[in-house]
Amino acid sequence: MRDEIIAKQTSLEHEKSKYLFNIGENYDSYLTLGCIKVENGFRFAVWAPNAIEIFTVGDFNHWQEEAVMEKDLKTGIWEITIPEAREGDHYKYKVVQADGTVNYKIDPFALAFEVRPKDASVVKALPDKRWSDGGWMANRKKRAIYERALNIYEVHFSSWKQHPDGSWYTMKQLQEELIPYVKEMGYTHIEFLPLMEHPLDASWGYQVTGFYAVSSKFGTMEDFQDFVEAAHKANIGVIMDWVPGHFNRNNYALAYFDGTPQFEYEETNRADNNRWGTLNFDMGKNQVHSFLISNALFWIEQFHLDGLRVDAVSNMLYLDYDLGEWTPNEDGTNHNREGVRFIQKMNKTIFGRHPDLLMMAEESTAWSKVTHPVHEGGLGFNYKWNMGWMNDTLKFFEMDPIDRKNSFNLITFSFMYMFNENFILPISHDEVVHGKKSLMHKMYGDRYNQFAGLRTIETFKIMHPGKKLQFMGSEYGQFLEWKYNEGLEWKDLEDPQNNYHHEFTKRLNQFYKEEKALWEIDHHAEGFEILDASNNEETVLFFIRKGKKTRDFLIVLCNFVPVERRSVRIGVPFKGQYEEVWNTESKSFGGTWTKGQGVIKSEPVKKHGYGQSVSLILPSLSVVVLKPKRIYGVPKQ
Repeated sequence: MRDEIIAKQTSLEHEKSKYLFNIGENYDSYLTLGCIKVENGFRFAVWAPNAIEIFTVGDFNHWQEEAVMEKDLKTGIWEITIPEAREGDHYKYKVVQADGTVNYKIDPFALAFEVRPKDASVVKALPDKRWSDGGWMANRKKRAIYERALNIYEVHFSSWKQHPDGSWYTMKQLQEELIPYVKEMGYTHIEFLPLMEHPLDASWGYQVTGFYAVSSKFGTMEDFQDFVEAAHKANIGVIMDWVPGHFNRNNYALAYFDGTPQFEYEETNRADNNRWGTLNFDMGKNQVHSFLISNALFWIEQFHLDGLRVDAVSNMLYLDYDLGEWTPNEDGTNHNREGVRFIQKMNKTIFGRHPDLLMMAEESTAWSKVTHPVHEGGLGFNYKWNMGWMNDTLKFFEMDPIDRKNSFNLITFSFMYMFNENFILPISHDEVVHGKKSLMHKMYGDRYNQFAGLRTIETFKIMHPGKKLQFMGSEYGQFLEWKYNEGLEWKDLEDPQNNYHHEFTKRLNQFYKEEKALWEIDHHAEGFEILDASNNEETVLFFIRKGKKTRDFLIVLCNFVPVERRSVRIGVPFKGQYEEVWNTESKSFGGTWTKGQGVIKSEPVKKHGYGQSVSLILPSLSVVVLKPKRIYGVPKQ
């Protein structure tokens, strides 16, 4: 009797989970659909409402049409339990589609796949991981990320390093080398380009086929779980790029799964993504909501990820973001209202479970309130990539320094909007590929001035309000642009100038972590003060970064041209002594200064609105940072 009651309860719960999937409210749908380990084998369940018939075929039945799936007419979900199925077996769904065409399809919820170029799904039970990163997970909840240092190292898995024969590192090998490297370099987080199953390396992982599987060429679920655990135990967070807007259109995957527009929009001009050659998810479909929100939570919960960087948010927000024909709303507007509602629902759901996560939008337009709460009319992310800052800053540094004074607004315009959102300042993979040149190669001038420019732009980024992101290879000034199919040019470190820059980045990252003024009140005007942002003639910029305590502040002096400025007078908030704590032209960084300017006493000379000021030299193409050593009139806190 007891077993019958348990079985009935289990059956009712299963029926409820299918119902919730259908109305867009099953946020753990990978526990219902896909290949699920049950007491008497494996249960296979797939959503395909308009299919005529579906067979589960695989190694367990010699790929014969023996396993006919049963359709739930209320939900469009087909199911079968196969006792003979064993973990590691390959399988597909043989789908008789709505028009009678037969297609072999992958399992949209499969947890593993054959190694490419093969594409069958693999029978796999959800791992029962015993995690040992409790200290990291508990600490994550103690204080908002807004008041912490956040400096991300962006990594493309298969091209960070490769073996001498060109073969990829395994996840375990990457764990053993990448995590200690990131820790040594002083970054706080690793962000991976997408790790899900994808067929084409040239897509960098952004054209996904298997949303619930670690790519077979990278490793297994267990491998990635172990990687994240090891990173957390080394005090390093892990973030992953996630692509909910569009998907690979290969015929064996999600595309027109049951022969009709299922995951994609019904209207062709909304379904087709011409820019990327993919298909757009139908943001208005309940089942797509369940599929995608469950997928985000799958990566967050099953892998203890610290956040997701949501790719191509603009593609979900606008009807006309793509190339080609588009249909406006009835009032002529171009906003994708279904996409907006999905994003808001997604963020509310995720933060409802995990308020301590990072949900970062890669959004390239001026859409307002991206990082504002949903109840305030926002999209509900807690961070947005500042693409405007990135584009303006790179354009400025690529210029001949003679012309910079005429385009000084490129470097100062971000001050007009930098507190409108919670920003991350990225110099990412997209900027060092497809002929755009590496970051080092973008810098103007001879090799010495390129490295001087590189030190200046990187220090400016660290000093500017906002969290930080740097793509791999930039930290040591790789000259060649990034190639997805080759390892980084680590041999560059045989050059002394690259070695100097490598050490510079390590020390800069450490300096950032040590100085609360650079991150404690990062997203509020109280943490920033302009001293002089209008001296375009000399192309210099002076500002102050502030922490919560009055004594926690840094004075940042930027010289964006290769001309030394002597007797530069800077207003300071308090009478006292100020110490040079950072100088990008230090010889230890590859510059020419063998010693710093030491302790500088303030004088009662008015400047920049203050009654006290200091005088110093501003080296050619540099950033100098001053810190109060002993100041008067400020009570100890």
